Amino acid sequence: MAARRVCQMLQRRLASSAAATRLSSAELRNRRCFLFSEEQARQRALYPRTEKIEVTLRGPGLQGTLLVMNRGSSTPHNCTRHLTEWHMKSSALALVDGQPWHMHRPLTRSCDLTLLTFKDEDPQIVNQAYWRSCAALLGHVLDGAFKDEFSVELLKLPEVPVTAGAFCCDVVLDSRLDSWTPSEENLRSLTREALQLVSKDLPWEPLDVSPSVALEIFSHSRCKQEEVEERAAQSQNGTVSLYRCGDHVSLSAGPLVSRTGVCSQYEVTRVHTVGESTWGVQRRAQGLSLPVNLTANHTVWRKLRKRAERLVEIPSSSTVTPPPITEAPPPPQ
Repeated sequence: MAARRVCQMLQRRLASSAAATRLSSAELRNRRCFLFSEEQARQRALYPRTEKIEVTLRGPGLQGTLLVMNRGSSTPHNCTRHLTEWHMKSSALALVDGQPWHMHRPLTRSCDLTLLTFKDEDPQIVNQAYWRSCAALLGHVLDGAFKDEFSVELLKLPEVPVTAGAFCCDVVLDSRLDSWTPSEENLRSLTREALQLVSKDLPWEPLDVSPSVALEIFSHSRCKQEEVEERAAQSQNGTVSLYRCGDHVSLSAGPLVSRTGVCSQYEVTRVHTVGESTWGVQRRAQGLSLPVNLTANHTVWRKLRKRAERLVEIPSSSTVTPPPITEAPPPPQ
């Protein structure tokens, strides 16, 4: 039985990969977005009736506040609309019954809700989510930075701590670009693209899906399909967490912050050549960012930038392992 399942998976992977190679980068992005929207609509349709849930708020100034929301459609962000403008703009992440929860992920049960900001007494969870989000944004930029004739393979995002000094995105470019060395102008161009996404204040839309759906969405990428299988095996409920930002769909080891506009200062600092990998010449793009209300002056930023230029070493034995993904129940069938 297991052998048959493996064979079917391999056949599906080979067939879908062959079909996907005929698509341009723009067509692939459109296809991923279409499949994401299709699954998102399917899951939303499983809650045809309006059922009420009770959301009890926790935290300074909100302790015990009770909101009556809609099961399967209301999100932590919707909850902030019943509070103040400060809560709506400052909340970057949430805890639902103590577990990290994206601001745009629907609530499926009565629960305790804690809103997290960068000014919290202990911002470790939200800071790590922010670093992860900055890396995802860098992947978004790299995915669309080259002409359609050149392939771009985004590898699994390294889960690095904020104390590393830079967030990272590993990528393998088309073999015809193996000799390319990014210039300062190239880095400035990548930074401009990132800041455009920041200025659009795009939401990161979360969606938990079954491995089969994720494999279909990433049918163009053998690398991503392997990552899907790895993340599904590590997940407590066997699902995979996807995020969509604009026309870019990505995998994530943990929750991201609510939207791109949470970023303030953002800069792509360096693209290092790490060496050969299974997929080709591996490069590590690195960057530096600070969220809104936590900006640095020019002198401080220059020092932080210099540190962020240095290669972040990520040996497999010391890679930061995120906690088990328990932020949401399995997607409805």
